[in-house]
Amino acid sequence: MKKFIYVLLVSQILCFISQVCSAQNKDSLWAIYNNKTRADSTRIKAIDVIAYSYRSNNSDTAIILAQQELKFISTVPSATTKKWIASAYNTLSVANRNKSNYPAAMDFALKALKQNEEINDKKGIANCYISIGLVYIFQSNPSKALEYYLKALPLREEIKDKQGLADCYNRIGNVYGIEKNYPKALEYGFKSLQLRQEMGDKYGIGKCYIDIGTFYYNQSNYPKTLEYFLKALTIRKEINDKQGIGVCFLDLGEYYSKLADYKKALQYTDTSLKMFKENGYIEGVRTAYENLSDIYSKDNKYKEAYENHVKFKQLTDSIYSADNSEKLNDLANNFEAEKKAVEQAKLDAIALEEKKRQQIIIYAVVGVLLIVFVFSVSLYRRFKITQKQKIIIEKQKEVVEEQKQLVEQQKQKVDEAYDELHEKNKEVMDSIRYAKRIQTALITSEKNIENSLNRLMKKDL
Repeated sequence: MKKFIYVLLVSQILCFISQVCSAQNKDSLWAIYNNKTRADSTRIKAIDVIAYSYRSNNSDTAIILAQQELKFISTVPSATTKKWIASAYNTLSVANRNKSNYPAAMDFALKALKQNEEINDKKGIANCYISIGLVYIFQSNPSKALEYYLKALPLREEIKDKQGLADCYNRIGNVYGIEKNYPKALEYGFKSLQLRQEMGDKYGIGKCYIDIGTFYYNQSNYPKTLEYFLKALTIRKEINDKQGIGVCFLDLGEYYSKLADYKKALQYTDTSLKMFKENGYIEGVRTAYENLSDIYSKDNKYKEAYENHVKFKQLTDSIYSADNSEKLNDLANNFEAEKKAVEQAKLDAIALEEKKRQQIIIYAVVGVLLIVFVFSVSLYRRFKITQKQKIIIEKQKEVVEEQKQLVEQQKQKVDEAYDELHEKNKEVMDSIRYAKRIQTALITSEKNIENSLNRLMKKDL
């Protein structure tokens, strides 16, 4: 169990380690950072990469550089600097975790989380959840760590972060390992290995080899254990991961101790101790002392066993003190309380805005109702006026109709009088014409008589 817990702790932290920048690359990055004619964002990115590259192999240097990065960022008035602030906090968290300063590691992880949440960087948020989970792992609180790993998993699935997904599989598998559910642990270990092989992620592949070898070790399957530990060592050497190489040596030391080959066990463990001291990896140093004490005790070298046990105990007391645990809890609780307060403030602000919006709606509705009321009154008054006008028009129409009837009646009387007059006129005219005919006839007769008398008188003469 001791072996598994140690390798779990190491494998958790190694997830954050990528291939260290070469000296040439670092020189190029330093040249970019020191060139004040370059854009501020370019210079920040350069020192960020440099600081991050030291986080495992030289934690003190990483801390100094990350602090320098934050100081430089403070002089740059840009909204995009939150991303780099979060990155610097992450470097500080990892470096302090490597130095076993877990309160500081937790503090910086929570600060990084806050920055990432403000810019809604889902990948950054997921990374912070993992970082917080790691601190809980190192404080022997895997259930709390799992809580944060499970928060990271859906975020990485959402953004299709294949690398991050493989990392989550590793961590879930490690929790199953702590619970001694080795079939499940191996299942997740191989799921992660498959993804990392598809991506060609050598560092990640090496990490999976360590995890899988550890799961086999705890099932006493030593041939498989040696196979995967040696695979891990080979790939760590390929990528020049000094801390990872130290972990592999430590694993092999414990493996040979289990087989009672104490000479090889001491050689590998001593080498790992020296590498951890050079890198400033306190947790590795602590575990190496514990393993050395165990090996010397098995080899009946009790003086050396006692000396190494004292060193192991001193480091353990300083790392896992009650004060540190209390600080971790305080930091986490304060962060959650602050986060809830911020969320409550946001909810209050939303509620206030909603209240204002409701008031505006109410005012608008009242205004519309007033307009409708005024318009309705106006329509009613217009309706009443129209009604009055209609009544007047109807009365006028009746008067006109009466007058029309009177006119029709008068016209009829006139027509009747005209017809009567016309008839009488016709009778008169007929009488006149008759009288005229009689008169004409009489006049004609007189002329004829006169003419006849004149002719007779002429004859007598």
